[in-house]
Amino acid sequence: MSKKILCLCLWVAAATVALGSLLLLLLGLTVFKPKHPITTVDSIAVSDLHFSIDVAELRVHLNVTLNANVTVKNPNRLDFTYANSSAFLIYRGKEVGEADIPAGEIGGGAAQSLNLNLTLMADRLLSDSDFYSDVISGTLPLQTNVKLPGKLRLLIDISVVSYASCDLEIHLASRSLDQKCHYKAKL
Repeated sequence: MSKKILCLCLWVAAATVALGSLLLLLLGLTVFKPKHPITTVDSIAVSDLHFSIDVAELRVHLNVTLNANVTVKNPNRLDFTYANSSAFLIYRGKEVGEADIPAGEIGGGAAQSLNLNLTLMADRLLSDSDFYSDVISGTLPLQTNVKLPGKLRLLIDISVVSYASCDLEIHLASRSLDQKCHYKAKL
């Protein structure tokens, strides 16, 4: 009789482990299925703009600071932990500005707003002949790139990278800008 009870106990334990594993697998594939964090650029504004043209010395003096409000939404039920990152300001393929994004964590289903100040490093532009013609035309084409690498933790860490890229045209005379943004994420 003790062999029958031992066999029955082993079968019940094996069935419980199998059902528990199946339940965890189903939850992992449905409720806790990893989704892409969504990075959106809500607004970009020129917060500081000073420029002048010195015709006698053929010099352009330019100082531009852009204020970018970026929202990262975590559609997962699990926390999204992201590492230190940066936002870059690019002029005709060259990096001309940067803003640091400190590491952080966004709770499941929550969103976090990031306020970034991107300062244009004008000294990097002076060697580009297109820069002078852009300043004289009154429109400065720029691009912002934000890359946010992070992890979702289910039973294992799942690496996720969220990207946002905006094409900007800064109108120097009116101190305004036009923007068109693109977003993508990778699991």
